[in-house]
Amino acid sequence: MNVKNVLIAGVGGQGTILAGRILAAVIAAAGYDLKVSEIHGMAQRGGSVVTQVRWGERVFSPIVPPGAADAVLAFEKLEALRWLPWLRPGGRMLVNDQRVDPMPVLTGAAVYPENAAALLAAAGAAVTFCDGIDLARRAGSAKAVNLVLLGLLSRHLEFSPAEWEQAIRQAGPEKYLAANLAAFRLGAI
Repeated sequence: MNVKNVLIAGVGGQGTILAGRILAAVIAAAGYDLKVSEIHGMAQRGGSVVTQVRWGERVFSPIVPPGAADAVLAFEKLEALRWLPWLRPGGRMLVNDQRVDPMPVLTGAAVYPENAAALLAAAGAAVTFCDGIDLARRAGSAKAVNLVLLGLLSRHLEFSPAEWEQAIRQAGPEKYLAANLAAFRLGAI
């Protein structure tokens, strides 16, 4: 089996690290060789956070090379644009339709691109947008956007819903389990 690559990108506080850990747990439970790399950057100040997950029969590096990601799971639109070069031809760009202004935009030093969807489409990416915040609220917790997005990702991977749900059950406190499972299920349909 060739190595599969997923890149999860967002900003600090969006739950990208937990999403990567749940994905890694699903892959590990399936028995694949697995490598994970987490880059936190300036996460506490709203900076970019990225988790790279690679799996297959044998994986030697935790880093997804540019142009090799089978899927980029972007927790907000600017991160989708930032990590677009890592998507392989024919790969999937899965994007939470949310805008989070980075510090240069907040200070006026840069402008947030208003046409993110058009830019992604112009690059030839197969893009799916999702209103993760709305789905998370419907699941019972606005903080469960990361689980909605994992549900969206699960549509494009070979793992069963039962495998995903087992990893979700093990990932966090019991008090969040019902909302997390509901959020995942809403993203997966």
